Amino acid sequence: MGVPRYVYTDKQQPTVHGAMAAVSTEIRERAAEHGIDHVTLELVNLRASQINGCAFCLHLHTHLALRAGESPQRIAVLPAWRESGLFTRVEQAALRIAEAVTLVAERHLTDDEYDLLREDLTDDQLALLIYAASMINAFNRISILSHHPVTYREEFGALPRTSRGTSRGTSRAADR
Repeated sequence: MGVPRYVYTDKQQPTVHGAMAAVSTEIRERAAEHGIDHVTLELVNLRASQINGCAFCLHLHTHLALRAGESPQRIAVLPAWRESGLFTRVEQAALRIAEAVTLVAERHLTDDEYDLLREDLTDDQLALLIYAASMINAFNRISILSHHPVTYREEFGALPRTSRGTSRGTSRAADR
């Protein structure tokens, strides 16, 4: 079988990964103290993961969002959040931040956009959402470059008929 092609950076350097996880925990705790709920943070995680194309993080944060009380409908329309009318002003501000952080190489938040964000967020909330979006972007890159597999989770329901009996999505699970 030979040496695995990919390096699972979280397994290779567990203390670094643990430190990143600790930062994420700190962000969640401070966010809760400043009135940012868990669902809003999971929306940030999902939107950044959608843009980055991180299957592992999409899978994980969909589960966490559902467990936190998010609806399947809102998760389904998240890529079109601006047009859906289903998200609160605070959630919309959080999603604007998630997109700005994720796409920072393409564009930056303008002064007018910052003013708009401050209509719905305190400076502490704004800072914490920037941190949250930055952390999920880091985790997206680690998962993508590590080729973290998406494995079947029973709590998500049955596999589609075309996936039953195949190893699709679990082919590297044995390497972990």
